Amino acid sequence: MTLPPAIQALLARLRGWLETLPPLPGGLKLWISLLSFGFLLAALVGHGRQLLQLSLDGQGWLWLLLGVGVSLLSLVANGVGLGVVLRWLGLRPRWPELVRAYLATNLRKYLPGGIWHLASRVQLLRSAEAPLAAPASGGLALAAVLLDPLVAAVAALALVVAGGWQHGLALLAVLPLALLWPRWLNPVLARLERRKASELGMESEAAAVPPIRSYPWPPLLVQLGFVLLRFAGFACCVQAFDLSYSLGWGGWLAGFALAWTAGLVVPGAPGGLGVFEAVLLLRLGVAIPEAPLLAIAISYRLVATLADLLAALTARLDQPHGPHGLR
Repeated sequence: MTLPPAIQALLARLRGWLETLPPLPGGLKLWISLLSFGFLLAALVGHGRQLLQLSLDGQGWLWLLLGVGVSLLSLVANGVGLGVVLRWLGLRPRWPELVRAYLATNLRKYLPGGIWHLASRVQLLRSAEAPLAAPASGGLALAAVLLDPLVAAVAALALVVAGGWQHGLALLAVLPLALLWPRWLNPVLARLERRKASELGMESEAAAVPPIRSYPWPPLLVQLGFVLLRFAGFACCVQAFDLSYSLGWGGWLAGFALAWTAGLVVPGAPGGLGVFEAVLLLRLGVAIPEAPLLAIAISYRLVATLADLLAALTARLDQPHGPHGLR
């Protein structure tokens, strides 16, 4: 499919205009992080008194505890999702070791830069201790590690349709599903590989990845399950504050899916910190009072972070001893 000449010319002019703009001091990530945190700080200051008046009863705390458990289960599902991507690319994962490796490296997404969890997985998949029947090439390992979150983001956006038409947002949300067709996926993935390869010093290996020739249905279906489990952890936080009546579950799912995708793909603080909360408040703040919505967002951040910590600790305690254990 070729774009009309007028649109191509418009895109070329837009690209040229963007290239003439001076770079932002500190980089785009810093400014997005500052804007997100500034928005949250303003919300906290503006609704601080109402937040202090909110309290949880015993049942509410049990809901949050259940949210930690479900969020931990979602991380296991995401580790399985990476294995499905590897299997779809022709590699043979050793499933228990791969999931353990995924959980052990997941906490590194909070380190400055936001790439160290990806770098650790690429290094492990190409090493002699890889949780695979045979180590992957550097380029194939990089492709798998990048394809995993890309498919997850597309799956999450597809779930936005659960909220209804939403003035056309539902249509825009399903359009990225076409991005996974090989015609579009190969150039997008190649561009991501070149960018990350330059950061990891793997330029020569990234160019050796064979093109994808089929639609990634198995990874997409698994990632849909992962995002739904992620939402289940969020839903526990909604139940903890007894706010499920304020909006249908389809609306909650649509708002969560959009905010989670933004936290994953928008450059900002590591782990989507601040971006997820800001988008959630902007999207659902018109239907839900901001003070309890902010309480839900903060409680979910704590629940998800605690699940990340427990997952990393569990993987560390469960790792086998000896030369083939995870490092």
